[in-house]
Amino acid sequence: MPNWPAEAGARRYAWTPWWLLGMVALWPLPGPAEALLALGALVLAGLRLEARLRGRPWPLPAAASRLLAVLFLAYWLPELLSLPDALDRGRALRETVADLRYLPVLWGVGIAFQVPRGARRVLSGLGLLGLLWAADAAVQAVVGASPLFWSLDSLKRLASGEGFCTAAETLAADRLGGVFGPCNLKLGLVLASLSPFALALAARRLGAAGWVAAAALLGLAVALGGARAAWLVYALVVLASGLRVLGGRRLLGFALVAGLGLAGLYLAAPPLQERVARTAQVLQGDRSGLDAALSGRERIWRAAACMARTHPLNGVGVRGFRQAWPDCDPAPEQAPAWGSGEAYHAHQLLLEVLSETGILGLLCWLGGAWLGWQAWRQAGPAQRRQAQAPMLALAVTLFPLNTHLAFYSTFWGGVLVLLCGLYAGALHVPPGTPAQADGGTRS
Repeated sequence: MPNWPAEAGARRYAWTPWWLLGMVALWPLPGPAEALLALGALVLAGLRLEARLRGRPWPLPAAASRLLAVLFLAYWLPELLSLPDALDRGRALRETVADLRYLPVLWGVGIAFQVPRGARRVLSGLGLLGLLWAADAAVQAVVGASPLFWSLDSLKRLASGEGFCTAAETLAADRLGGVFGPCNLKLGLVLASLSPFALALAARRLGAAGWVAAAALLGLAVALGGARAAWLVYALVVLASGLRVLGGRRLLGFALVAGLGLAGLYLAAPPLQERVARTAQVLQGDRSGLDAALSGRERIWRAAACMARTHPLNGVGVRGFRQAWPDCDPAPEQAPAWGSGEAYHAHQLLLEVLSETGILGLLCWLGGAWLGWQAWRQAGPAQRRQAQAPMLALAVTLFPLNTHLAFYSTFWGGVLVLLCGLYAGALHVPPGTPAQADGGTRS
């Protein structure tokens, strides 16, 4: 429909870029963010039904619709297939039904790239949010409090008389929480996944100098966020994005200067020293040192492998990890590194999929990844440039040689679905839309 954006019907979907950015902006407030996601999903489902019944044009190109459907099924079909043998069938059924909302969410993200100036608004807006949250975290590192979180916490206290965190939770936090606060320590992981958009925006507006400044700001926030998985994700982003913007030699120079800066930050930040010291326990060369370095994840991974062996076809069911834990805990007589209680999920993408959804689930995920890669290969140069930042964000978030949050949880599952929609939407932007590549001139 080459004339669709010029038609009056385009106004029916002009809100989708702002809805998408609003969802991301509300990530520090899980309840409102999920409410906005669900409301948008209902509206989009209604618009899709109305378009079918009344013969109205549907703004998504057929190729984009197919790719979005494939990515949705790669995520959702394993949940459905795990239901018959789920250990907690009620929980698995609720998750499976609730996650149907992600299909209209994916439609909405794809449509946001079809409306006039939608691609620019979405990609630039995500970059601005990442830079804003990183700057807020830098202020917290200097003055000891996040202005954004302080504002949100103050509003909540005025409304309900209590804040987001108890005093015990606040005192227990040993990492930079930024806008997410000291009892919801997701700042590093979120910034690492959003960093391709922030670096793309900085390079596009200010060239190589802007990229360097943004990379330093984001690196400070990610390092002090304390999530070692985020450190790896961000390192991959800097490598891939920096090679395009700076080239090999200047990226090497940036890495040397950044290494000196990190050494100084290490000397000035005791929490960072503690994280590095914990990581160094892996050098002990034994299983206990490895488990301590991984904060108990080695034990969790062995339990996940046990679940995959005992339930190979379709797993223990989505979110059934904690029910299967007692039978697969490899050291039930020892107190776990995280304190007490069962583990909630596998903390690793492949093991989560294998343990909770089995071989069938893994095949679905691999099929979705392969078809997503085929869409990249078949896209033209302009579409690839447009999709560079979303593709990089999706690839590093799913990087298998890392630890992960639970992809079948509400928050991180929503992040994954958003990145999938951004990738598919950016690959199918209407012709003539200005490219938003995350490169700049090497000048």
